Amino acid sequence: MSEATPTMAIETRNLTRQYGKLTAVQDLNLAIPKGSLFGLIGPNGAGKTTTLRMLAGLLEPTSGEIILNGNPIQQNLTILRRQIGYMPDFFGVYEDLLVWEYLDFFARCYELPARRRKVIIDELLDLVDLTEKRDAYVHTLSRGMRQRLCLAHAMVHDPQVLLLDEPASGLDPRARVEMRELLRELGAMGKTVVLSSHILSELAELCDSIGIIERGRLVASGRLDLIRAQLQEGRRLHIHLLSDAAEAEAILRNQPGVGRIEADPVNGASGVKLDVDFSGDENAVADLLAALVSRGTRVVSFSENRTGLEEVFLRLTKGEVA
Repeated sequence: MSEATPTMAIETRNLTRQYGKLTAVQDLNLAIPKGSLFGLIGPNGAGKTTTLRMLAGLLEPTSGEIILNGNPIQQNLTILRRQIGYMPDFFGVYEDLLVWEYLDFFARCYELPARRRKVIIDELLDLVDLTEKRDAYVHTLSRGMRQRLCLAHAMVHDPQVLLLDEPASGLDPRARVEMRELLRELGAMGKTVVLSSHILSELAELCDSIGIIERGRLVASGRLDLIRAQLQEGRRLHIHLLSDAAEAEAILRNQPGVGRIEADPVNGASGVKLDVDFSGDENAVADLLAALVSRGTRVVSFSENRTGLEEVFLRLTKGEVA
């Protein structure tokens, strides 16, 4: 058996899970770097929850393997589970416990000594902003507070990897913002976070990379900008100028990678807008802008039409890209 890449927190190799004749996940190959925020996207029934449950060691794969921090999870399940924190999409809470008692119960399950438990509970309550609710009963907490409490529960043993299934599900806008900021903080702490969500715009802002799953198959995986680049043929640049359009077009046509140029007046503003088809990379885009400015072109704005995550998701899950 070949060793996993040392920098990967999680790898899966042809991971498959069947329920009778139904194949929920088929030949799934993931490579998630250590310290990354990875978003798993897919429609309902795509296999996201099944995948996370297998990664958490709660569901045995039908075939394939999972490598956690370079070690096959099936061979060291008890030890490796201590490196994983799992937060399901539907969770149960002991409503008659106080908040600190709830966390203390799970800390005891991991056999943490009493002095260490107290320190960890205080740190986690501070992290998830529930210190003021320490002595409140769990049943008095709002939905957003319960979500944060369950995230603290998943972290009570200080896992290296966090698996979060729809962590923002059912939250109001304010609670979603709070959860998003908390997940960013976890990323800054060096945790590897894998989360599933249908809130695509938030994943685009939050995650380093994504995996798009459809009918149990991974249809795309990697950095969002690279996936976008695969879907769009070249770039579409939008340039708002106060200079003469003909002079700017002459400058642009001397730059490699420039294709069709369309000029239009700017509604309600002075100057002209140029829409430019361009096939260059990021460095070439910078060179193009530098060429305009160095020749005295007065540039008001310079932007690129980028494929949104929603469009990426829809195109890939409709089978437009193999």
